Amino acid sequence: MAKGANESFAESMRMTGRSHYDVAIIGAGMSGLAAGIRLAHFGKRVCIFERHNAPGGLNGFYSIGGRKFDVGLHAMTNFVAPGMRGTPLGKLLRQLRIDRDEFALCAQKQSRIAFGSQGGQSLRFTNDFAVLESEIAAKFPRQIDGWRALVREVKGYDDVSLDVPTVSARKVVARHLTDPLLSAMIFCPLMYYGSAQERDMDFAQFVIMFKALFLEGFARPLAGVRQIIRVLLEKYRQAGGERRMKCGVARIVERQGRAAALVLDNGEEVIATHVISSAGFAETMRMCMPPKLTEAMQNTGTLSFVETITILNRQPEEFGWGDDTIVFFNDSEQFMYERPKAQVDLRSGVICLPSNFLYGPARMPEGILRVTCLADYDRWMRLPETVYQADKRRWFAEIQLSARRFMPSVDEAELTRATVATDMFTPRTVERFTGHFHGTIYGAPRKIRQGTTHLENLYLCGTDQGFLGIVGAMLSGISMANYHILQKEHAGRAPG
Repeated sequence: MAKGANESFAESMRMTGRSHYDVAIIGAGMSGLAAGIRLAHFGKRVCIFERHNAPGGLNGFYSIGGRKFDVGLHAMTNFVAPGMRGTPLGKLLRQLRIDRDEFALCAQKQSRIAFGSQGGQSLRFTNDFAVLESEIAAKFPRQIDGWRALVREVKGYDDVSLDVPTVSARKVVARHLTDPLLSAMIFCPLMYYGSAQERDMDFAQFVIMFKALFLEGFARPLAGVRQIIRVLLEKYRQAGGERRMKCGVARIVERQGRAAALVLDNGEEVIATHVISSAGFAETMRMCMPPKLTEAMQNTGTLSFVETITILNRQPEEFGWGDDTIVFFNDSEQFMYERPKAQVDLRSGVICLPSNFLYGPARMPEGILRVTCLADYDRWMRLPETVYQADKRRWFAEIQLSARRFMPSVDEAELTRATVATDMFTPRTVERFTGHFHGTIYGAPRKIRQGTTHLENLYLCGTDQGFLGIVGAMLSGISMANYHILQKEHAGRAPG
């Protein structure tokens, strides 16, 4: 029987003497690592190519002064109690052959959505969905029937389908919720934790985030994102996958509608039967020869963020900040999720207190306060270095003051004495260390659910494919590996 096209292509490539892989994966973030583990489990020769010296991508970590700082992890969403079936967390653990205890996840205490100049309008939620529903019933009694109807629609929606139509979440929610304040309060955390689109969301993305935050919930390992990365790296190593760090992909060479070779940053050429890129849609199109950027740039996000990190020599509870894990704040009843006209939009943001998870008797050695706000990419990128550093210091102070309106008040001098280290990242930092156009975190506004590109054997995984958050990123890698490689190869096998 004649060999399949993929086999013939691979054989011809091996004859060139260059390194050949069944699958080359661009990027050692959560989605790339998950795809690599899944494929290696099925005997594929896989290599992950990562430009930087640390894995994790947008959910990695870095070191300053002997301290480890998480980059993207406020909390791991999609947390459910042991024994619950049919959940995203359970699926990824099963498909990657990870024991639940290996992630060492600890649930949140509680989180809040706080609106108004001092957060006077608030909704609490925990990993028990009944808490949020009771808050809405008490504070928005006329909306509770509409709320329950919305929840039923969310639960019945097939958000994992790869070919669902694009629908405005605003329009769907408006059919159920007529109070603009409640609607804004529900959209605020979902947008801040996953929307690349200004002012609205695709309903499929809304459902993914609604389930991830409200129907499921937040958790975190005591060691932070390093715990998740350690587990993924060990599973990948055990499965026989290869990993090349500080070894990025500069170009994807096209021949006859396929990715024929990868040119690495050092000039080396590598060939692979399949290529999966977690770099992002536009960023992947930039690698292609010739670059396919015209269409891609029309689907590039404009939203970026700044984040301040404060390390304290005391735990948050000693300042009266011991109750909340995460606070989503907005200083009026109208929520504007859009690219700001200033360098930073102080009106809204996210406060995260990583110490405030249910770690049991264990404690973090230091207190941490993180505050995230929307930022304008262009206004940060065009600054001379000295002005840039000065503006970081100025905005750090203003962001802290803005966020603390929504927390129990503390003495300024006392907080200053307790502060032992600080850091801040901007859109400029994001672009520098991730390569993402415009310093975007959530990538393309229009997701490419099928993960396909103009090349037959080049696929996308990660944020631009459409699954969101750390669990979503891993599921994206698994789904693309299953759908484009494992399932198709299994279906293509002829009977013996």
